[in-house]
Amino acid sequence: MPLVAAAVCPHPPLIVPELAGAAAPELADLRAACAAAVTALYAVGARTVVLVGSGERTAELEPPYRGSFTPWGLSRTVRLGPGPTDPEPAPDGPVPGAHGSGSVPDLGAPVLGLHGPASVPGLHGPGSAPGLREPAPGLREGAGELPLSLLVGAWLVDRVTPPTPTAWRMVSVAPDEPVDRCAAVGAGLVGAGRVPDGPWALLVLGDGSACHGPKAPGYADPRAGAYDEGVARALAGADVDALLGLDPVVSAELKVAGRAAWQVLAGAVRAAGGDWHGELRHHSNPYGVGYLVASWTRTAGRVR
Repeated sequence: MPLVAAAVCPHPPLIVPELAGAAAPELADLRAACAAAVTALYAVGARTVVLVGSGERTAELEPPYRGSFTPWGLSRTVRLGPGPTDPEPAPDGPVPGAHGSGSVPDLGAPVLGLHGPASVPGLHGPGSAPGLREPAPGLREGAGELPLSLLVGAWLVDRVTPPTPTAWRMVSVAPDEPVDRCAAVGAGLVGAGRVPDGPWALLVLGDGSACHGPKAPGYADPRAGAYDEGVARALAGADVDALLGLDPVVSAELKVAGRAAWQVLAGAVRAAGGDWHGELRHHSNPYGVGYLVASWTRTAGRVR
């Protein structure tokens, strides 16, 4: 089944209002844009959403998907979807952490070829190609805490109720992965086979440069503005080549957290083919960090 849409959102912990405190109104527009981008995934009929964000290793994370904002000062656990070790829900009650009505897809079953012999090329975990590095401890069983990018992603999708039962998958991408490997992971998501019964979408998490001004986390760098403007244009135009052209070295120097995940998106869209429409929903750099929100929608073309 086809990749039909993608959303791009940043992952600052301050996007959670309780963490932002009195500053919460400052990011209200950002939250609204992210909610609109996630809603757009469901509007085009996506039944499975694959979250992609920066993590310690390039790996598929297995359910149960759980994480906590405790390291950032908020005692809140986020849980996305049931896992194979979770207790059965009450017959008449909702599934904790799951959205939609009716039965919830079995998240332990293979989706998008991420499990078993059809695993995505370049990903760690069950069914990965021989010779690849072993996954980080805890990733294989889903026992570890979610990295910040996927934790915020889980929080974002948990705020928006889809119109139909929805399944989720999570993929972490090492921040230093080379461009071709990022593109291969994205292409593998499209071409691995054993797709779910329905269209699917990507939710890509990543911040822009953290070097906008002297108070920024990465201090001031005069290249930050031009870099993020280039990313904004690429997202607005669904420009795969521009995203794949982002230099990993320059991106690291500018403290860009989204480069690898954006290039996974580009690899997936390039492999899927067809015509794509891009919409930039938000672009700002409060606190010296670039935040970009965008929606990509497949409009036409042959589905591979």
